[in-house]
Amino acid sequence: MAWEFDNERPIYTQLLERIQMMIISGFYKPGERLPSVREFASEAGVNPNTMQRAMLELEREGLVYSQRTSGRLITEDKDLIERTRNNIAMDKIKEFIKTMENLGYSKKDIAEMMNKFLV
Repeated sequence: MAWEFDNERPIYTQLLERIQMMIISGFYKPGERLPSVREFASEAGVNPNTMQRAMLELEREGLVYSQRTSGRLITEDKDLIERTRNNIAMDKIKEFIKTMENLGYSKKDIAEMMNKFLV
């Protein structure tokens, strides 16, 4: 089944984010082999060139690496995975706070609402 995409954003960016989430959430384990670009592209319902672009960005970030005979594997650097996870979480929190402030809430209001929600 093809993945769902937002037409407002580049598909390769959405592929990158989805695969990042699969890595940082533990769906793919450190050292685990990823499906080939063609397999991933077929699963996602996208052009292999688009998937290749996302994979190259993941390599640039260090989350995956290529081995000539084994394909692409997840990094075994658990600290990098955790840092990436924390960075994404912080970005989501900042985005949420900005949205709430745009709705007219103060940081104090947001904190009180979150405390009620989390308790």
